[in-house]
Amino acid sequence: MTDFQHPRFEDQVVVVTGAARGIGLEIAEGFAREGARVMLADADAAQLDLALNDLRERYGERIATCAGDLSKEAGANALLEQTRQAFGAAQVLVNNAGGGVILPFLSHTPDTLRATIDRNLWTTLWCTRLFLPAMLEARYGRVVNLGADSVRNGLADHAAYNAAKGGVHALTTGLAREFATQGVTVNTVAPCAVNGEPMRAFLRDKPDLAQRFLSVIPMQRVAEPEEVTSMVLYLASREASFVTGQVISVNGGSTML
Repeated sequence: MTDFQHPRFEDQVVVVTGAARGIGLEIAEGFAREGARVMLADADAAQLDLALNDLRERYGERIATCAGDLSKEAGANALLEQTRQAFGAAQVLVNNAGGGVILPFLSHTPDTLRATIDRNLWTTLWCTRLFLPAMLEARYGRVVNLGADSVRNGLADHAAYNAAKGGVHALTTGLAREFATQGVTVNTVAPCAVNGEPMRAFLRDKPDLAQRFLSVIPMQRVAEPEEVTSMVLYLASREASFVTGQVISVNGGSTML
């Protein structure tokens, strides 16, 4: 039974990747608000320091950070070790790190293709592989990935990005079935366009293309970060104990069913 007298994540350790800004930072703050000890991870050390200073003013020593390249085993392993040193074993892993290069497929270069796969798929693979054993040992854990609604709707210029995020979606179902009886759930939240500086820059710099992307959303607006965060927090909570292997879109109706 859920104890509604206490914050949902009190005494839990939560790791959020890609957490220096934007949706990742919003998610990290959501967990901190609900009592968690939160490790923020990102490749941008300077931006992480800003986030740390901001969150510690409100949540104190329950916030820590780790800077590194999570698409490499060494970077993900450093995150695991620093989390253990700061807080102990993690109960929740949010694989939010990502960011693709959005181009027509034949305009991609080997470097942009590699960056898109590394940022989205390899970060998720390495972090999950390293944090999962402790969850299995404890017979409790929540892995929540950030996917993409574009995998489902075939959005223009997203083929390479969808290859990476589609891998995240597929990993979700495979792991969920593999560990379904061991107390660990694995789910994905798949947003469409989310309000923030990258989206504002896109609207400013490529308005025609941006409007094409927005035209597939029946609600005719982008998601607010807190609307995505609320789904992440639910899937990471004990209330969602019978939800696993799902890719749940937060998308204003851009795909249905």
